[in-house]
Amino acid sequence: MSHALEPYTAPTDAVRALAPRERETLHHIAAGRTYLQTARHMGLSRHTVDAYLRRIRAKLGLTSTAELTRLAVSLGL
Repeated sequence: MSHALEPYTAPTDAVRALAPRERETLHHIAAGRTYLQTARHMGLSRHTVDAYLRRIRAKLGLTSTAELTRLAVSLGL
């Protein structure tokens, strides 16, 4: 019996609903950057990065950073 993780597949419409900056934020987090590193790279506050990630989670029904990372990998971000 295999317990390999299946790639996360979000509803296509929901993924399309992500704003460009939300996609960029997701890319940085999936690359292993912290909220602060992401914020500095994007010229934002850490709180804005947090807000983007909360919106992404709400739009896609995700609850953790691990799920966000799986999504980013499945999208090729």
